[in-house]
Amino acid sequence: MTSAEKKKIATWIIVPLMAFIFLFDIASVVLGNILTSRVPISPEPFDGSQTDRIHFLNTANSDAILLESDGHFALVDSGEGSFNPRRKGNYTGFEDVVIDYLKKVAAGDDGKVRLDFILGTHNHYDHIGCFHAILSDSDILVEKAYFKRYEPAVDKKIDKRWGLDDVYTRILDDLRARDIPLVQDLPAEPFAFGNFTVQFYNTVTPKELYGSGENAASVGVKVTKGEKSAFLAADITRTTGLSRLLEDEIGHVDVLKLGHHGYYGSGSFSWFRKLSPEIAVVTNRLGKIYPNEKWMLIFYARLPLFATVENDGVIVSFGDDGSLTLTNHIHGGIS
Repeated sequence: MTSAEKKKIATWIIVPLMAFIFLFDIASVVLGNILTSRVPISPEPFDGSQTDRIHFLNTANSDAILLESDGHFALVDSGEGSFNPRRKGNYTGFEDVVIDYLKKVAAGDDGKVRLDFILGTHNHYDHIGCFHAILSDSDILVEKAYFKRYEPAVDKKIDKRWGLDDVYTRILDDLRARDIPLVQDLPAEPFAFGNFTVQFYNTVTPKELYGSGENAASVGVKVTKGEKSAFLAADITRTTGLSRLLEDEIGHVDVLKLGHHGYYGSGSFSWFRKLSPEIAVVTNRLGKIYPNEKWMLIFYARLPLFATVENDGVIVSFGDDGSLTLTNHIHGGIS
């Protein structure tokens, strides 16, 4: 077979395949829009009333999630800061975005923000990068901080290259400077937080996942009120094996914050089947979600998906009647 004939055969295979993928992706967008349109979006008054809400802030492809219940507030991850060791050029982080949001939503009459706790789910900068700025602000008061002990053996390859130890050490120094109690033996038992019940998962990184990467250390958070619950999956993925270890223990949830920003490994057929959520939130823009993950969400799990970037942040409110209400454009909606 000549070279020309081989190229012709390859063309006949590749072009139809690319066309199929293109049309399949268009179909996923159309179906995704249909699924999402079925979930009503309600305006959020931000009138100071004490409600039970999970605020997913718009910090691009990074996590900053504010829990609010009956006048209590807590921050799960902080968004990416301005000094990510992985970035070589100038980069503007989300310190001002997160701090501004906290002061507008969670401040008391004296202008002080009081957080019952902060949690760093794992030691990647796109999750804990803004904590230095938050802990340096005297108007933000933190009752306690949850950070697992950093174990370099979990991610031997990129520990030094990504500066994980330096970032972790800096936060611990900040906590000591503010005399904020540090909890490193995370509780595995559920605990009350306002009207919510909160439970941490993966409080001790399994030794069999050492070497799988820092995402294997991710602490998942289940938030429950009555019969409704949400799971904040940090960077839990199937690629590290962590989702497989946790899915039976977590069980059904109504809202799922996708792990790892919708990147490769953020879901699996088993994960979606066992958690069986009704709504998904992704801390990213839709265009950055890996196609195979998006197709799994849309065609298999049939989940309405709300991205924090296109929606400029998302709030899920838990009603006393067992209802769930969604709000978008939450940053611009605050006066």
